[in-house]
Amino acid sequence: MKEKNERINPFFLPYDTPHDTVPFGSIHTEDFEEAFIEGMKREKEEIDLIINNPEEPTFENTIIFTDTSKGEHYYDLLNRVSNVFSCMLSAETNDTLDALAQKMSPLLTKHANDISLNKQLFERTKYVYEHHGDLTPEEKMLLDNSYDGFVRSGALLSEDGKDQLRKLTEEAGLLTLQFSQNLLKENKAFQLHITNEEDLDGLPDTAQEAAKLAAKEQDKDGWLFTLDSPSYSPFMTYSTRRHLREQLYKARNTVCTHDNDANNFAICTRLINLRREISQLLGYETYADYVLKHRMATTTANVYKLLNDLIDAYKPTALEEVKEIKLLAKRIEGEKFEMQPWDIAFYSHKLRMEKFNIDAEMLRPYFQLEKVVDGVFGLATRLYGITFKENKDIPVYHPDVKAYEVFDQDGSFLAVFYADFFPRKGKQEGAWMTEFQGQWIDKKGKNVRPHVSVVMNFTKPTLEKPALLTLGEVETFLHEFGHSLHGMFANTRFESLSGTNVWWDFVELPSQFMENFAVEKDFLRTFAFHYQTGEPLPDEYIERIIKSRNFMVASACMRQVSFGLLDMAYYTMDKKFDEDIRTFEKNAWAKAIITEQLADSCMTVQFSHIMAGGYAAGYYSYKWAEVLDADVFSVFKKEGIFNQSTAQRFRECILSKGGTEHPMTLYKRFRGKEPTIEALLERNGITPTHITNES
Repeated sequence: MKEKNERINPFFLPYDTPHDTVPFGSIHTEDFEEAFIEGMKREKEEIDLIINNPEEPTFENTIIFTDTSKGEHYYDLLNRVSNVFSCMLSAETNDTLDALAQKMSPLLTKHANDISLNKQLFERTKYVYEHHGDLTPEEKMLLDNSYDGFVRSGALLSEDGKDQLRKLTEEAGLLTLQFSQNLLKENKAFQLHITNEEDLDGLPDTAQEAAKLAAKEQDKDGWLFTLDSPSYSPFMTYSTRRHLREQLYKARNTVCTHDNDANNFAICTRLINLRREISQLLGYETYADYVLKHRMATTTANVYKLLNDLIDAYKPTALEEVKEIKLLAKRIEGEKFEMQPWDIAFYSHKLRMEKFNIDAEMLRPYFQLEKVVDGVFGLATRLYGITFKENKDIPVYHPDVKAYEVFDQDGSFLAVFYADFFPRKGKQEGAWMTEFQGQWIDKKGKNVRPHVSVVMNFTKPTLEKPALLTLGEVETFLHEFGHSLHGMFANTRFESLSGTNVWWDFVELPSQFMENFAVEKDFLRTFAFHYQTGEPLPDEYIERIIKSRNFMVASACMRQVSFGLLDMAYYTMDKKFDEDIRTFEKNAWAKAIITEQLADSCMTVQFSHIMAGGYAAGYYSYKWAEVLDADVFSVFKKEGIFNQSTAQRFRECILSKGGTEHPMTLYKRFRGKEPTIEALLERNGITPTHITNES
């Protein structure tokens, strides 16, 4: 019994916060471990109650059992602490949290295996699967997922097979964690420190000011450039100092390849083999076969068909794009000039300016972050009738983070939305959406609303200017916001089927759909005003944006396809992988490569998506979903990009349904037919030669 004044772990109590949001300010680092241990203990107790129930197994007492004996304040503690901890590891980690993650990973994997390999629990689930009565489509989906989840987690294996699976999954869990920690450390370790002002030649004021602020924050003179995108990208695009571009490029493209503790080569090799061993233990020839059973693509043949069709359609244009850049570079530098990888962004920008007279820095003054936020929120209001209100009483995990209450069209509370915009030391590179609380309907009929978060790495404000974004950053915001809408509109009975809990080649549809608005004049008109003068983004600029939309689009497509080919090459392996990763990588994606590569560069060792981010054998999903999003947006273009009835149909058919039905069923309910590649080709200005497939 705790003493009266002894502090109680906040994870164990009802959150005394608005909408039961996470009380970040009250949580101590040691609270995580205690909550993890207690959460696993509680879940084991619930499993024991299920398997020791003498009654006939039913959907209610086995599949959706909830122990209510401990009163109304009994929470799913393990889920609660896991959601918070995983977000902190990505967005605000430190050495202590990293060490705790290493400690907890094998314990959590063992706990998960204890459940998925519990013979009595599987037998009860199997009985319900084979003898259930009438179920709703959502209940049937949950039951199917539950049964299939056991099978795919080894329930049908012998005891020796189960023991082997435990060892493999525990090792894989630790290695994915180590991969991510190494990548974060390597990315944050590199700095390009400039003290000679002449070496800033070509860089826009925003890049110089940000670099000066970065140096000042570390008590250094001069300017600091890092591998974070808001620092790296402008330098590669604008710097006239070719040797410094080379230095920065080589640093970024050799991350985690060096002879130090953050080298990821051995980890990647082992992860590739672990996943193959796991899939083969479960009866699949390759890991891709295992994964694709629960994907819209269904087979490796269909994935390769998509990727190869895209190569056929886009590669000729991509090669012409690169040729045009090289010709421009020779025209500027002389016929003997040989373009290198660190020159592409620089001369590509010059070509864009020559052809369209538009670039990121010309637009940046019109994309003040606060106005962009208003524009994105306003778009959601215009489409769906929802509204956002900042609530400073909602606790946040860092001063940069803002929290909003979201209200539905009828004024009812819909969700909590967190926005975390800027890079910092303990934050992974990139952008993502996550949840602190999913949506579900409890046994009393209460619709528990979600708490979603978008995390990004945008250009920070400086002493001289507010945060001014590039058009690319606006698109990133729209992308992650699309994921958040998928979460916020969730309206399902079961949390495991709500929001973004859908097949991975469907999950990118809501996010990529939102990106389409970034170049729509009527949308830009709502928020793009000069941060100093208040003047709207000129019509001439908007026309240039629209005309330049497909600049280098084929090259960008080939880049994504190359990643998809690399991913599939690793995870269609049916024998032990023991090749040199650099060599294998360059051979695997050769069909889609259109520019020279450095011998010592390596993508695999920093490819979080397929090594540690859940996209193994699934990176093709981005292109698969791009076909879907272009097809969906063609409906909006036809019926009106702000058409509320079309948006409501999209919300009802797709955004609110989560994973309650097969994604193609949901898609066809909205679209009326299966998607084709034509809308994507039309949007990209690509004339197909013989592409007639459906995807």
